[in-house]
Amino acid sequence: MFTKPIPGRTTAAREGDAVVLLIGMRINHFWAVHQWLPVMLSMFRMLKELARDPGRGLLGRILLTASPRTYYVVQYWESKEKLYAYASSPEMLHHGMWSIVNRKERAGKVRGHVGLWHETYVAPEGAYESIYFDMPEFGMGAASGVLPLERRGRYAKDRFAHRSGSATP
Repeated sequence: MFTKPIPGRTTAAREGDAVVLLIGMRINHFWAVHQWLPVMLSMFRMLKELARDPGRGLLGRILLTASPRTYYVVQYWESKEKLYAYASSPEMLHHGMWSIVNRKERAGKVRGHVGLWHETYVAPEGAYESIYFDMPEFGMGAASGVLPLERRGRYAKDRFAHRSGSATP
């Protein structure tokens, strides 16, 4: 369960563009457990669904909290196309969950007990870099593996300058 740190400095081995999705919820009324608990559980169900089928494109994820009210997941995706395909596929849980939210909203049954949000970023190769010091694989490094820092450059400017040849122009 406890991962040992990798000694020294490493960097994410990601090649090409990086797609990062931040998605989460905010509990607006703690007493409305019947409203926010199903939302939280549905996120765990979607993550489990994605873990069963790596071909869907989710490379890795980290569960985080911003406060006792706000919980979110940082997700690393293979491509924005795979992220969109998952989100819009009628066979997948995400599509069904949003259908429920949309129906409730149209019927006036959304009471503001729970807030939902997401932000998506596509960073072309050369527009992101990372460094991990005496850390286990984490973040993008956990999603794509890590390399000794020297393979990409000791300084951030060198890591930003790295090109794998698979980057989209």
